[in-house]
Amino acid sequence: MYKRRYFLLTGLVLLAACSSTKIVSSWHEPNKTITITNLNKVLVVALFKNETTKHKVEDEMVSYLVGKGVVSYNYLNDNFNKKNEDAIRKAIKADGFDGAITMRLIDVDKEQVYTPENTSLYPKYYRIFSGYYFRTWGYSYTPGYYTTTKTYTIETNVYSIKEDKIIWSALTETTDPKGIDQMTEKIASLVYKKMQHEGFVQ
Repeated sequence: MYKRRYFLLTGLVLLAACSSTKIVSSWHEPNKTITITNLNKVLVVALFKNETTKHKVEDEMVSYLVGKGVVSYNYLNDNFNKKNEDAIRKAIKADGFDGAITMRLIDVDKEQVYTPENTSLYPKYYRIFSGYYFRTWGYSYTPGYYTTTKTYTIETNVYSIKEDKIIWSALTETTDPKGIDQMTEKIASLVYKKMQHEGFVQ
């Protein structure tokens, strides 16, 4: 029983350790920096199909913009013709936006991982009953099994509205997230720290 509990606990620890987020690549325009205090408005856009997810992701990103962020679910409403790119560009500029931040799901990669069976050592001494029983009562066998890991690739871009171009971009990978909320919170935090480390955000 002890060994079974040990194997179960070890498995849970390994599963918990599998949940991770990392930046796999990033780019920014050379010698470009942003000072948040100098910004007027930044449009935050999460391109997710689920509306609840979209709202939560945009709210999370806006929290890093110190009152300068505007969520797209309040701004890009039915008054916008989303099929007219030129009209959207002119409206955003006319409304005084300095920049825009987008986050979208690029890919979900699924991989099956096999965990081999685990068997405790067979007792070496078995000529007498007491020795055999003493060493065998804790004998355990855990069959092999398959688990599926999921890796989510998220793209985050920063655009200059005034210059009408992309100025920063990153790809993140999250393996087996515990939930979309925790995943996007981690991504937003990681991306912001990366921008600060690069000197892009001051």
